[in-house]
Formats: sequence, structure tokens, C-alpha cells
Amino acid sequence: MRSIHIIGGGLAGSEAAFQAAEAGCRVTLHEMRPHTATNAHQTEDLAELVCSNSLRSDDAQNNAVGLLHEEMRRAGSLILHAADDARLPAGGALAVDRQAFSQRVTDVITSHPNVEIRREEVTHLPPEEWGSTIIATGPLTAAPLAAAIATLTGEASLSFFDAIAPIVYRDSIDFDICWMQSRYDKGDGADYINCPLNEEQYARFLAALLAGEKTDFKEWEASTPYFEGCLPIEVMAARGADTLRFGPMKPVGLADPRSGRRPFAVVQLRQDNALGTLWNMVGFQTKLRHSEQTRIFRMIPGLQNARFARLGGLHRNTFINSPQLLDETLRLKLRPDIRFAGQITGVEGYVESAAIGLLAGRFAAAEILGAELSCPPATTALGALLRHITVNADARSFQPMNINFGLFPDLIGTRHKGRARKPELSARALADLQQWLS
Repeated sequence: MRSIHIIGGGLAGSEAAFQAAEAGCRVTLHEMRPHTATNAHQTEDLAELVCSNSLRSDDAQNNAVGLLHEEMRRAGSLILHAADDARLPAGGALAVDRQAFSQRVTDVITSHPNVEIRREEVTHLPPEEWGSTIIATGPLTAAPLAAAIATLTGEASLSFFDAIAPIVYRDSIDFDICWMQSRYDKGDGADYINCPLNEEQYARFLAALLAGEKTDFKEWEASTPYFEGCLPIEVMAARGADTLRFGPMKPVGLADPRSGRRPFAVVQLRQDNALGTLWNMVGFQTKLRHSEQTRIFRMIPGLQNARFARLGGLHRNTFINSPQLLDETLRLKLRPDIRFAGQITGVEGYVESAAIGLLAGRFAAAEILGAELSCPPATTALGALLRHITVNADARSFQPMNINFGLFPDLIGTRHKGRARKPELSARALADLQQWLS
């Protein structure tokens, strides 16, 4: 049997490789690290998380990403099972020990009898003699391959910036000022570290943030738009004095135990490793220079002596115009032997990327094995996401998208609106998914 070639060992590529291998296909996984490094990765492990360690809400009834989690679990997702194994306390969210998570994925893929890993950079389009190939190079696609894709498709690759939040050592946080609490006491009720700011402290912090020296853009980066779902903290701050206070620094659902009152604003930190020694500054992705980050973030009450295990950073993400270029099974219309998967298709987020990898792996395996090639129903989270990037999105204004209930077909015969509709959408999705899986 001919191998399915997969380029890229991130979340999407690893998931695609696992799905195809589990179906009984031979898989050759090409990963350029450590042969060629990126600006964001720190290890050579597969499925390394380079931004947040959170896979967001795990509420399968009321949240679309939580529903996607559950669908992927039921579909045998390696990424979701590895995340469950490496889970950390995070209220209603699914956060992981990033090292344990990527090590688990690496161990499973490396030991799978149907997978061969080649540590090499692919700088050209896959040759036709490879046969079925999945390009899952993600947001950090190497320049030579990105250029080759653009040349083939005639479409300039669209790009946006993604920013990384700093990580703080827990033993450098002042708990005479900070306290442990989840918003509205969700989860274990004390899954986040909270740093309170009064109105004067917030104003000083905001002014410093706006005046702080930022990373210079290279000439080719100057006109690249940000993705709205992952804006640098200083870009949000520039949109208005209250933007942060109603965004990542919102104090709702929290009360300072020393006063019993809700603070004017709050900075939250989420556990980043199983030992509880590292904590991620939630929503504080940034393009501030490193020296400015240490100075400005130490203005936050409780972080005045903070030591940083990692400072924030900025990297360029690349994605293709999928509604124009791909068919409903993620094949490139110009070369049907090539599929795309992950963030390069224009989905945004760890889970969404892995979900498209799951589908690409299943589609490629079914094609090789001569099995029926069926797409998940549009009523499921998997199907809604797939149809958005291949059929429903407007190719003229295509931008990265997270999973959300707005991508699902309307319910028929219900009077429920708003939040009350979500459990019904989820119940329909899981019932339809079960039929598809069986």
C-alpha cells in the first residue's frame, strides 16, 4: 500500500497522521524541526503548543468549542485524548501541561507501527509520485513552501500576526495582594490567580502600555492584518480606555477576599504546567519589546517582583483562501492529490486546527482504502467548521474563524433563542455525529 505523506508535525499534522494510521494506512510524516527551526517553537516535539496552553471551554452543552471537544473525543482524536491526559485545573476550560501534552502526542506517533517520521524540511510542492499528501504546515509555513503554494494557486497567501503571552513563575507572585478564584467560582472555584487594580493603578498601567516601545515590523510585515481573536494587549488598549476593562481585564464574577468587593480591573493568570510552577498571563499576548514587558507588567499589583519563564512575542501566520481553492473534502482543486489541514486552511485555534487534521486524515485514508468518502453532517461542529472553510465562507473576504454556533444550520421547530438554543444545537450535533461515525 502506498503511503499517505503528511507535511507538518503540529496539531493538525499529528492528528491527521494518527487517524490515517489507525485506519490501516501507511503514513510518512515530514517535520522540519529540529533540522529547521521556527521563530516560535522551542522543542522538536510534535504538536508543541506555542501560544496559550488552553484549548478553551470544555462545556459541550453551551459552548461550540466544548462541543467540538466532545465530537473529537468520540471520533477517537489523539489530540483530545492527549489533552485529557495532561489536563490542568482551569475552571470550565481545558488547559494542559504543554510539555506533557506534546510528549504524549510524540510518543504515540513515534511508536505507531504505521507511521514513519522524517525530520526534514519540504521546500517544494509534493511530487505527484507521492500520491495522497496532506499539507499541514500551520501558521508558520516555511517561506519556500509558502511561495510554491502561492505560485501554484495564483493566490497570494493571506497573513496575520499571532502574539504569545508571557509566563510567570508562581513563586515570584505576591499573594499578599493576589488571590485564587475562578470567575463565578466555576471549576474548582480557585483555578486562576487574580491581580487586582484600582482605578488609579489601571490608568497608570494603561498609559505605560500605550507608550511602551513595540517590536519593529519588517517591510513585508507592515500591511499584514491582525487576527481579531488574538490581538496584542497594547493593540486592544489603543481602542479605548475601557477596552481592556471589558475584555481580558474584566473583573466580573470576582471579589477580592480582603475587601469583599469587585476590583476596578483584574489581571488573571492560568496554570501552565502540571507542577503549578508556571502561570500564563491570560489575554496578554504582546508585541512589546522584552525590556518593556518586564518593566510594564511589573506595574501590575502582585507582579512587582515577577520573574518570567517566557516573555511575549509575535509571529507571522499564513493561511490560504480555502473557499476558493479547496473542495468539500479539503482537496486542492488544482491538484486533487494534495489536501490541506489545520490553521493554513483558515481555521483559528488549536482545537479547530486539530479537527481539520482529523477530517483530512480520515478523508485521505478512505480514499486510499476505497471506502465511502462522507463528510460529517453540517449540523455537527466538525461539519459546520468544514463547510465554513470550503463552501459557506465568502472567498472575497475570507478571514480565520473559530468554531461558533453561528456556523450551524438553524434549528427547526424550536421557540428557543439565544443561550437557550445552545443545548438543543449540541444535542442535535452529537446525535447526528453518532450516525456519521457508525
